[in-house]
Amino acid sequence: MLRLLVAAALVACCVAPASAEDKKPPMIGHMVYFKLKDNTPENRKKLVAACEKYLSEHPGTVFFSAGEIGDEFKRDVNDRDWDVALHLVFVDKAAHDKYAVDKEHLKFIDENKANWAKVRVFDSELRSYKTSKK
Repeated sequence: MLRLLVAAALVACCVAPASAEDKKPPMIGHMVYFKLKDNTPENRKKLVAACEKYLSEHPGTVFFSAGEIGDEFKRDVNDRDWDVALHLVFVDKAAHDKYAVDKEHLKFIDENKANWAKVRVFDSELRSYKTSKK
């Protein structure tokens, strides 16, 4: 009888519905790295300011940051082929997709693309995990 109860418990655990957290769609990370044609400190600051002006308050954004490459990060593993980074995290893919065609995003592109030598975009599905404090 005990074996039957243990087996039933194991089956129940395996087929139990996923928690609400497991059913949530993933957040979308949208990381963009800009290499500028004219990468003077003034032009880097100008692009960071444009990111803040046009991209920082899009609906569905749960995280925004923009900044210049850090001169102190020069390890062999650091990719240094960029000047300005833009990091956005969206609540879901729908928010990301709306952002992609949003008038403020398109205006940002139109006003700044002339000084872009290269743009690399890295989109990813993100899951949130709790971490323990050390």
